[in-house]
Amino acid sequence: MGGLTRLPGIAYMLGGRRILKDHLKRLTVQQHEADHAVYKAMVTDTTLPLDIRLQAQRLFETELPRDAFASRVKNRCVLTGRPRGVHRFARVSRIVLRTLAHHGLLPGVSKASW
Repeated sequence: MGGLTRLPGIAYMLGGRRILKDHLKRLTVQQHEADHAVYKAMVTDTTLPLDIRLQAQRLFETELPRDAFASRVKNRCVLTGRPRGVHRFARVSRIVLRTLAHHGLLPGVSKASW
């Protein structure tokens, strides 16, 4: 696990296939980012004639793969694959975040007590 000790109560790589699929979607979005920007600029540019904009829109819909859009990427926990309750700054779920903080494995994060 790359330096982390195995913590009890966390099912590591429970969603292994889903984590891999999400990673591949992120790579696809990154690869087609420039194409997406060009097609988007052509479609929204009102100085171009309408037929060229419609042709660009058709190409935009057919040439780019479905997973090339950022809206298809789901934030998942990198340890368990859990899709809900994921904190952006650490990319781990709330459950894993609490466990890591409780064991003191997150720098600067401690359990609150007042």
